[in-house]
Amino acid sequence: MIAVMRILLLLALVMPALAQDRTQARSMVISDRGIVATSQTLASQAGAQILARGGSAIDAAIAANATLGVVEPMMNGIGGDLFAIYWDARTGKLTGLNASGWAPRALTIEFLKSLGHTTMPQRGIQSVTVPGAVNGWAKLHGKFGKLPWADLFQPAIYYAEHGYPLTELIQENWRLNTGKLQENENASRVFLRNGNAPQLGEIFRNPQMASALKLIAAQGPEAFYRGPIAQALLKTSKRLGGTMAADDLSDFSAEWVQPISTEYRGWKVYEMPPNSQGIAALEMLNLFAQFPLRDYMSRSADELHIQIEAQKLAYADLQRYVADPRFAKVPVDGMLSLSYARERAKLIDPAKANCDVPPGKPLPGAGDTIYLSVVDREGNIVSLIQSLFSDFGSAVVVDDYGFALHNRGGLFTLDARHPNALAPRKRPFHTIIPGFMEKGNLHIGFGIMGGLNQAQAHAQFVSNIADQDMNIQLAMETPRFRKETQAGCQVAIENRVEAEVRKGLEARGHQLRVVGDFSDTVGGGQAVLYDSATKVKYGASDARKDGAAVPEPHPYFTSPASLPRR
Repeated sequence: MIAVMRILLLLALVMPALAQDRTQARSMVISDRGIVATSQTLASQAGAQILARGGSAIDAAIAANATLGVVEPMMNGIGGDLFAIYWDARTGKLTGLNASGWAPRALTIEFLKSLGHTTMPQRGIQSVTVPGAVNGWAKLHGKFGKLPWADLFQPAIYYAEHGYPLTELIQENWRLNTGKLQENENASRVFLRNGNAPQLGEIFRNPQMASALKLIAAQGPEAFYRGPIAQALLKTSKRLGGTMAADDLSDFSAEWVQPISTEYRGWKVYEMPPNSQGIAALEMLNLFAQFPLRDYMSRSADELHIQIEAQKLAYADLQRYVADPRFAKVPVDGMLSLSYARERAKLIDPAKANCDVPPGKPLPGAGDTIYLSVVDREGNIVSLIQSLFSDFGSAVVVDDYGFALHNRGGLFTLDARHPNALAPRKRPFHTIIPGFMEKGNLHIGFGIMGGLNQAQAHAQFVSNIADQDMNIQLAMETPRFRKETQAGCQVAIENRVEAEVRKGLEARGHQLRVVGDFSDTVGGGQAVLYDSATKVKYGASDARKDGAAVPEPHPYFTSPASLPRR
């Protein structure tokens, strides 16, 4: 009986409805070898090529991520932070890496107030914290890599030197940030052409970024944190009145962490612990569990209402409690307690939206982004997310090396009483989160981008699979909502949600802003699934991005079957 149930579950997850009736736009990618899913096809292809050369899932993820920093430079790059979850197919062990950087020692509340700031700057050099991505790559490669470090950067270096044509959504995002780029001399010189963004299909090259990547390939993370790139970063910071010092860079080290989790409808769902917002996704799922979502139609007013109300409760706690746990006591166990979820769920009225949701009192326990997921031929999975936070981050581009620094420090608060208050060597509250879920022989690495959208999008994706029996592509494509404000009843919702459903939500008090059919407002994502019983892999890539899930090529040109017969 158990075997039959497993087969039925797998069929639900991997088989769409009849082709003529299905609602998803893309099919899953299915392969018995590895798959790389990213938000830009050239990066997915680069990762797949690394797999074909015998690289691990981590090798492919690093290569794809480095390439994304070149071909999608407004979203990510060596000037940003990184989080990753790695699942080992042989041992079943899950490992997390927090590569989010800390504030410079001299960047303090008092210093910013002396400059006239009453809130955290959202761009410019004072919003810059230490970029953690390169150190994160090195930690991941040292533990799980197979190929030589330098090999992983060849695709990114190639595209930075030889150029690549701009794709649709990336070009539009680039164009919308023309004014921001014009504010910084380096940014304008590197990323604009005669004051304008490159056009759709135009070949863009960044030889300065190629120089930085070559140094990292040859010298490792030392080039970034102690060597020539560090010196250029410090020079840029000093010129702009920043506080970054040499030891802020050289002392930084990413941290290995244990992912946190909850059980939802038989699935074990994992997220990264604070300082990230992953805990909010798990708290939302615990609230979903108090209601019969499996009995509701997908994207019905009943389902969406409960999910929106759960988001408000979870995010009120997120805003109040989540910070760097090295500096603040974050009540993780309390926030994930099912008894706490049951109490909080009592605040959800099935018939009426609550527009003023305060944080709860859990008992203490003992922007803009890229996301990629990889499964290699052995079934190892990496779920990785990397970001500059806002488009082109702080808009500060490092002298001589052509990459933007993130503005992650903008998520600190200047309220000294808050757990997330700015402090030297403290990591800010972080929006970027990779996800992972498993049930029996099914293992899924997933993630969805978009600032504070991420936790609520994760919860919707998980519910689509666990409550509605969707496969990973349909679960990724299904219309989503995004609660855009911490307070109030304003909600963005995709136009594909039926008009009658939207009317039903408005009748309950939700104030809807209808966005496009496949809107970047609700974020784009990727996912891979590994069936450890059949050894088959599945990939999904969101239509809200320019990317694709690309399978590792088979060695058909070198296999015996391809050789001439004698």
